[in-house]
Amino acid sequence: MTARVILFDFDGTIADTYQALAKITNELSTEFGYKALDQKELLLLKNLSSREIVKRSEISIFKIPFLVRRVRAELSKEIAELPPIEDMTQILFELKNRGYILGIVTSNIKENVEIFLANNQLNSLFSYIYSSTAIFGKHRVINQAIKNNKLNKSNVIYVGDETRDIRSARKSNIGVIAVSWGFNSAEILQEYQPDYLVNQPQELLKAIALLHPQRAKTAAN
Repeated sequence: MTARVILFDFDGTIADTYQALAKITNELSTEFGYKALDQKELLLLKNLSSREIVKRSEISIFKIPFLVRRVRAELSKEIAELPPIEDMTQILFELKNRGYILGIVTSNIKENVEIFLANNQLNSLFSYIYSSTAIFGKHRVINQAIKNNKLNKSNVIYVGDETRDIRSARKSNIGVIAVSWGFNSAEILQEYQPDYLVNQPQELLKAIALLHPQRAKTAAN
């Protein structure tokens, strides 16, 4: 039987890092030359795509890679204390028990992910972790995971919380489920037309169970 694989985004999908990342990004605003945002302004960003947020920030495109590295480095100081998204631990164990192979494809650094998983007793659930600190181009990392593990794309689903996750999954020609409990709002996620949009972790089980047969049927036609 062909392996059924679920690739997860990390920040905002599995790990509850939203407030920590917002705080760190604001703390670095003076150094990198952009405006710090209050809670109201941060909520407004939830309704913008990833590319719109970068454009609105007016950060020099040349500074972005350096900013991303600094944010991830600062997050490493807090990652061990951060919790999983509520109910995600139960869902991840249930997916593993149902025979799914789980992996992570993230723009966070691998060390942060490993620390978080070990601290929350989740490290045994994931077969592989792929990381790239580039904001865009996650589809290349997804493709690398698929190639390295000889996966059938019709049996791979990506789960993420941002519009760029949907775009990346589409570019990689794999199924995609968007979750509304992370960075982007349900409204903007729906505009990017994921296969399914779920609003709480318990809904993931049904969405995944429905999507896998659909993908396999499409591939066979």
